[in-house]
Amino acid sequence: MLSASDVRELYDWDLAIESQRQAFAQLGLGAACLPEKLVLPAGENMALCYAARMSDDTGAVSKFISVHPHNGAKGLPSVQSVVTALDPVDGRPIAIIDGNEVTTRRTAAASALAISLLKSVPAHVLTVLGSGVQGMAHIRAIRRVHRFDQVRIWSPTRANRERAAETLLAELGIDVVAYADAQSAVEGASVIVTCTSSEEPVLRGDWLSPGATVLSVGSFTETRSEIDTVATGRASVLVVDHVPTEVAHGGLIVSALRRGERNVEDLVPLSDVVLGRHPGRRHRDEIIVYNSVGVGVQDAAAAWALIDRARQAGRGTRIAL
Repeated sequence: MLSASDVRELYDWDLAIESQRQAFAQLGLGAACLPEKLVLPAGENMALCYAARMSDDTGAVSKFISVHPHNGAKGLPSVQSVVTALDPVDGRPIAIIDGNEVTTRRTAAASALAISLLKSVPAHVLTVLGSGVQGMAHIRAIRRVHRFDQVRIWSPTRANRERAAETLLAELGIDVVAYADAQSAVEGASVIVTCTSSEEPVLRGDWLSPGATVLSVGSFTETRSEIDTVATGRASVLVVDHVPTEVAHGGLIVSALRRGERNVEDLVPLSDVVLGRHPGRRHRDEIIVYNSVGVGVQDAAAAWALIDRARQAGRGTRIAL
């Protein structure tokens, strides 16, 4: 068993980013096995199951996750999850891993990977909309691939955004500016990341400057869209983590397709950018939008990177099932 603290110590940001590079490379090469994720709605709550195998020589991995938006009132995380991995040779359960920390880190690491491939050069200002666990994780991960002159953070609750800024200053030594207004935080930014649970847009396309790169990680169901239609309309490149999954579940992509503003052929898999099949950014002034709903191969890559690192370090708790 690997606890949340095990994951934090073993799955550092450099390992996490490299594991996500491998995940999307294997997906693009056709080596990964990625069935459709299961979604089990229950009123305002939902459960999801991601199952995948990164390659034939790694075992199957499954993540079972619940999303309960009102858990905050109980002092609990809104997302709970557990990851299990099976031995590739005999199929025995080989690891049970805290899924919350895996999800947080692999999601932010994939965004950092995307930024390293898609951002305009130079990129001076990073804005993160959302000051929760994912918002802070994204700033930590993105620092590993690019140093920005200024980092901005916004969320609707003043105490939350100021606490996040203070925490990151103490932890990383970087001056994160907390903004009271989302528009002011976005205007002039080179890279904007939306990490909210909002079902309505928190980012308006007319706020974007030429050359902006936008990443959304909160539009992971067809009813959620953190980015408005103007933003997707202005994007000359729409990048997604997996086209079939996005077409079914990615809120801003689903709505753009339904309205006839975009075609499936417009969607560029991140794996094509990782493998050099698509250039990603073609000129410095174009706007790029990347929507990530998250796919199981990301968890599979994270799990096996963790298992290998844990074996090397002699970490984890052995249990008998």
